[in-house]
Amino acid sequence: MPIQPAVLDFAPDGTPYSEPFDDVYHSTSGGLGQARHVFLGGNHLPERWQGQRRFVVLETGFGLGLNFLATWAAWRACSGRPRSLCFVSTELHPFGRDDLAKLHAAWPELAELSAELRANWPPLVGGMHRLHLDGGRVCLMLYFGEVAEGLEQLNGFADAIYLDGFSPAKNPDMWRAKVFYLLARHAAPDATLATWTVAGDVREGLRRASFVTEKAPGFGNKHQMLRGHIYPHPERKTFLPPIPDKRHAIVIGAGAAGSAITERLAARGWEIDLVDSLSRAGQGASGNHAGVLRPQPSLDDNRMSRITRQGALYAWRHIARALAGGNLLRAEATGVFHLGEDADTQRRMRAVVERLALPPEVLRYVEPDEASELVGWPLKLGGWHFPGCGWVQPHSLCTANIAAHPMQVRTHWSTTATAIERRGNNWHALDNNGNTLVEAPVMILAPGVGLHTFAQTTPIPLRSARGQVSVLPAETASPPHAVVCCGGYVTPAVDGRRCAGASFDIDDTDSEMRPADQLANLAKLERILPGYTGNPDINRLDFRVGFRPVSPDRLPIVGAVPAISQVEPGMNPDTLPRHPGLWVVSGFGARGLTWAMLIAETLAAMLEGEPLPLERDLVASMDPGRYLFRRPRTHITDDED
Repeated sequence: MPIQPAVLDFAPDGTPYSEPFDDVYHSTSGGLGQARHVFLGGNHLPERWQGQRRFVVLETGFGLGLNFLATWAAWRACSGRPRSLCFVSTELHPFGRDDLAKLHAAWPELAELSAELRANWPPLVGGMHRLHLDGGRVCLMLYFGEVAEGLEQLNGFADAIYLDGFSPAKNPDMWRAKVFYLLARHAAPDATLATWTVAGDVREGLRRASFVTEKAPGFGNKHQMLRGHIYPHPERKTFLPPIPDKRHAIVIGAGAAGSAITERLAARGWEIDLVDSLSRAGQGASGNHAGVLRPQPSLDDNRMSRITRQGALYAWRHIARALAGGNLLRAEATGVFHLGEDADTQRRMRAVVERLALPPEVLRYVEPDEASELVGWPLKLGGWHFPGCGWVQPHSLCTANIAAHPMQVRTHWSTTATAIERRGNNWHALDNNGNTLVEAPVMILAPGVGLHTFAQTTPIPLRSARGQVSVLPAETASPPHAVVCCGGYVTPAVDGRRCAGASFDIDDTDSEMRPADQLANLAKLERILPGYTGNPDINRLDFRVGFRPVSPDRLPIVGAVPAISQVEPGMNPDTLPRHPGLWVVSGFGARGLTWAMLIAETLAAMLEGEPLPLERDLVASMDPGRYLFRRPRTHITDDED
C-alpha cells in the first residue's frame, strides 16, 4: 500500500496537529515532558535497562519521533546503559525529513540527535526500515504501514512497550484488541507497558491480552495514565532465541555474503575467524570490476520485489556510511535506468510505477528524451529510473567490510576448509587431512557455489550459474553517465574501464573466455545504447568469468542449517531439527550487491536475538529449510540484467 505522508499542521496554541484525525500529536503541556513522564517513567526507565547488554523498546506510533529522541537521549546520559538500544516503531503516516526539522526545532536540547535522525531518515516507502545511529549502538526500526500489519510482520521481543497514538475515539484502529494481542506476542517475559490513556476499553483490551495494568499520575492536563506489565502465565511461550555465551564465529567465504556477515557481527563485538581459499577478499563471484545495485520492482510487489527494494535501500545507507569513513570502497549513486524492450514492456513498467506509487527518489518512469539527457547518449526507449542507485565495485565492498573492525577479525587467506565437524560445543573447520584450521561455537557458511563441499548442507538445493562479463576501455566521464539496463547492463567508466554483460548459464563450469559470450554481451550493449559499440576486436577485450550461487526460487538462503534431509509428517519449519550453531548465507545469484548487507544484518540479528530487519513472511521465504517442504524445482530461468 502506498504511504501517505503526514501533513504538517498546528493547533491554535502551536501544538502539532493532524487534521485527518482531528487530534494533537502530544499533550498541549509539552511533548518532551510527556515522553519522559509517561513512556520512560511509566516503564521505569532508565532504571530497568541498567546493566543489560541490549534493551528493546516497541512503540505503536512514531509520530514526531519525540518518544524515540527522548529515549535515545536518556540512554546516552545513563552511565550504566546497555551496550545497544533497539527502538522499534510503526507509523502509517510518517513525516518527511523537512517537516521533522521544523517540528524538532521546538526542542533545541535534542538538536544533535534530531540532525542525525534526519540525516538517516529513509524514503517514505512501506515496510521495514533499519537505521543505525550513534556509531551503530542505537538501532531504529521503523515500519511504515498499518500498526497491526507491522506487529504481525515483526520478528522479535520487546522489554518495554510505548502504547501511543491519537486518542481511541479519534483513531480506534490503533487500540483494537488485535493490536493488544500482538503486543503481548512480542512482549519479553518481564516486559512493561505504558500509555497516556486510561480509557476503559483500553484497560479491558490489555487485560484480555494478558497485561496487568494500573492507573498512575498523568502528565499535564491528563490526571491519570496507565502503566503495567505482561502477566507471567506459565503457558505463555516467548521462544527467545538462545544467544551464544562466547561471541566467536568462523565465517567460511570472503565474498559478498561472507564479508558482509563478518562486518555485521564484528560491529556487534563478535570475534571472527574468516577463512577463504583465495589470497584476498572478493575474488570469486564478487570479483567483477563493477556491478549494479538496484531493486527489481513488480506489479504485485512480490517477495522478490520487496526484498530487493529493502536490500537496495539498506545497502546504499551502508555504502554512504562507509564512504564517509574514507576507506577504499568504490561506489557511486549515478542512478540506474532499466529501459523497456518494446512498447508493451514500457506500458507494463508505467503500470508498475503507478501501482507502487513509490517516492520519485526511489522509482519513477522516464521518457526516452529525459533518459537520453541524463545518460548522455541518445536512447530510443523509456523505462524505470532508480535515482538513488548506481554501481559498486564488489571486491572493494568486501575489502572495506573486512577492514571495518580490524580488532575483531582474523583473516585466514589461501586456506581451504574441506570439511566441518562439531566436536563438543565447538565447530571445527578441517583441512584435507582432517586437521583443525580454526574452531568456534558458531560456524557460518558463505562459500558461494562451494556450499556443497560440506556434508551438512547437501540437502540445500543450490546451483551454480556461470556469468561472463565483458570489460571495455573507457575514457573518464564518457557516456553513459549512469548504469543502463535492458536485458543486460552497462556501467559508467570506472578507472578507465566499463563493464557490460552478462551471461547466465546454469551448471556450466567452463572458466575460459567464450567469444560467443563476448559477442552476446556486445549485442546487449548495442541494444541498450544504439550505435555505441562500433566494431571492437573481441579477442582484445578483457573479460571475467564468475560462478554465482543460485537458489531454485531465486531468493536468498539465510538461517540455521537443517539437520535432516527429509521431513516427517506433521513437521513444520518451527519444529525442524537444526544443526546447533551452524548457519548459512547464500543463494544471491546476480543480486549479491543488492542483498548482501541486509541479509547479513538479518543473520546477525538472529544470532544476537534482536528484532529482525525484515518482515516475518520474507524471513520465512529465505529459510534454508523451506525446500524440505516443497516439491523439487528443476528449471531456473534468468531475469537478471
